[in-house]
Amino acid sequence: MTATLVLLPLLMLVAGLPIFVILMTTSIVVLAVFMGIPLAAVHQNLFGSLNSIGLLAIPYFIFAGDLMARGTISVRLVDFVRSLAGGMPGSLGVTTVGTATVFGAISGSSAAAVASVGRVLYPAMTNDGYPRPLSAGMVTSVSAIGIVIPPSIPMIVYGASSETSIPRLYAAGVFPGLLLALCLAAFVMFHANRNKYGSSNGFSIANVRNTSAKAAWALGAPIIVLGGIYGGIFSPTEAAAIACVYAIIVTRFILRELSWIDILDSAKASVIFSSQILMVVAAAGLFSWILAVNQVPLAMSQWFTENDVAAWQFLLAVNLILLIWGCFMDPISAILLLTPVLVPIVDALEIDKVHFGIIMTINLAVGLFTPPFGINIFVAQSALNIGTADIYRGVFPFLVIFLAVLATITFIPAISLLSAETFMFVD
Repeated sequence: MTATLVLLPLLMLVAGLPIFVILMTTSIVVLAVFMGIPLAAVHQNLFGSLNSIGLLAIPYFIFAGDLMARGTISVRLVDFVRSLAGGMPGSLGVTTVGTATVFGAISGSSAAAVASVGRVLYPAMTNDGYPRPLSAGMVTSVSAIGIVIPPSIPMIVYGASSETSIPRLYAAGVFPGLLLALCLAAFVMFHANRNKYGSSNGFSIANVRNTSAKAAWALGAPIIVLGGIYGGIFSPTEAAAIACVYAIIVTRFILRELSWIDILDSAKASVIFSSQILMVVAAAGLFSWILAVNQVPLAMSQWFTENDVAAWQFLLAVNLILLIWGCFMDPISAILLLTPVLVPIVDALEIDKVHFGIIMTINLAVGLFTPPFGINIFVAQSALNIGTADIYRGVFPFLVIFLAVLATITFIPAISLLSAETFMFVD
């Protein structure tokens, strides 16, 4: 049975089958052939895996993010961030980092940031003298901050899978996300100043005032949602629903950029995307139940404790595994597969689950822009018409920065935990 649990998923993964098909097929084979449990357990666990109020936030945040990504929201944000970065070396590059961070706080989607922000800033950077590989790599990689800065859909999935507080995860992601953004912006400024890339428009209070007024409604979304969550006014699921209402009001009635037909199209696209995620959630829940029944996580945690494996050694090994895993699998699938196995070990080694959730999220954020299957790479290719060779060359320096920040956050847990304590006014 152990060989089937390991080899069958690997063979189907190599064959290119969807992850939910892999998990479903493996689970049914193990149930029918080795465990002798009635197959009624399949649908019971499938539906039971979705019976979580936290997961209801996923379609809401997807819908709100899709609405805000349409129209001129991204252009307004770019103009606002660029006005703040005026006078800095490499101001357009700094604008790219800042806008991707703010856009991530609105949509929670890395791919959406690549498409929306990249369409505006990639041609602007190349026209301003930035090399194509650097511009391509910057747009593709810095957008990965979108799943680290709350609201983050992978964090919702991890919180539901590990029974960890989603508000605390959101709060714990603020300092790590800002640290990533600051390090990336510092590199861009240093590199641009050294190589004389780009021009500067200068800093103007009047320009900041003008652009902030135009971007105010877009900036209101993360302020209302995250302020309400951190302040204990509403739960993440309630916040997601409020975000949908807010996005409809802003895009339809205030900015008047979307028609009711556009909103309906956005709802349809959100339903399709949400169903894809929740199918994986359901299948992974069934697979995790089989692992738990056969005491696989317990056996692994006992092995680690019996062999006196230190927490730092485990975290180092997990980082290496996740970095490799993330190159071949999307973050949500990876979280659903690995969380039920790793969290019992995390508990046994007395590692904070909130801190571990941030480590896992940043690891898998790296996988979004690393070859061969980084989703941001594919989005940049199709949406921005960027060559693969340019992207691969361009992401390398940003990969180094992500890894350096990941190592810092991994071995200095106070960064994540202090962030959680700072922003969680009500737990």
